[in-house]
Amino acid sequence: MMSSVASRKVPSLCSFVFLLLTFFYMSGLQRSVGQQSTVEAYIVVDFHSKKILSSHQGQMRRQVASLTKIATAMVVLDWAELTRADLSELAIVPASGNLIGGPNRMNLRPGERISLRDALYCALIGSDNWAAETLANHVGRDLLVRGNVDAGTVPVEEFVNQMNALAERQGAKDSLFTNPHGMDHLEKLPHSSAADIARLAIYALGKPSFTFFCSQKERKVAVHGQEGVRHFMIKNTNKLLGKDGIDGIKTGLTRRAGPCLAISADRKPIVEELPDGRTRVTPRRLIVVVLGASDRFAAARSLLIGGWEKFDAWNSGGRLVLNPSEFLSGAKE
Repeated sequence: MMSSVASRKVPSLCSFVFLLLTFFYMSGLQRSVGQQSTVEAYIVVDFHSKKILSSHQGQMRRQVASLTKIATAMVVLDWAELTRADLSELAIVPASGNLIGGPNRMNLRPGERISLRDALYCALIGSDNWAAETLANHVGRDLLVRGNVDAGTVPVEEFVNQMNALAERQGAKDSLFTNPHGMDHLEKLPHSSAADIARLAIYALGKPSFTFFCSQKERKVAVHGQEGVRHFMIKNTNKLLGKDGIDGIKTGLTRRAGPCLAISADRKPIVEELPDGRTRVTPRRLIVVVLGASDRFAAARSLLIGGWEKFDAWNSGGRLVLNPSEFLSGAKE
């Protein structure tokens, strides 16, 4: 009888040890943020100085879902600026949209048309994958024509090449984009990192057009189909928009990536009178990126609050630089 009882205790002890080891292993991959959320990777950066205020696994390569669309939008906006393209121009929804999966809230169908401007709204604030594919197909086709590239090249692939070129220019060395929407079940896995998304966000927020797009809470868009024009009200998927000075940037979610979020927020500049009579103005804007969060909105908000405290302490202490690694390396000269 004694041996029977002892034999039953062994698996219980083994189970306990296994659970304990699992806990410590997972603790190395996830970090608690606030009281209710864990995050697999995050970074908090001052937009202006690129000072890293806090980070956990910031360089870790992983899937980032629709945060990919930050790069997508910037390739479109840069192209429009360089070519003086009119964003009112209508783009044709490509057949390749049928292969994507994920959100298609407007029920876009191949052959329908949508303006580049409305497609940007749908991709950035509505996180619509078909809209991102439509943008990539339209701009990619124009890039092929202008570059006199072989007719057999797929327009979307050429567009993705430009996304990766943009990432390289911004120092995002841990990023590889394979499509314009961020879905990660179709081909070779795309990847990026919290630090790289912050780099791309800093670049994007330097463009007033991008800032305007991602700051909109909702927007009415039009789709031109065989039955006429359909109108939709696209609502921003970022639940934090308008709170605590938050005015962007992008949400993301896939099974592999988990819930992801990039936000930006500003506060009134710090105005100081210097001993020599001059006035020093210090602008304040933070970027927070969270990847694989159990509650992305709670985590990002908690990190933002902590980020402001660290920024103000650093600024009050004379903005000392002890190590260049305290700053996010950026674009190539």
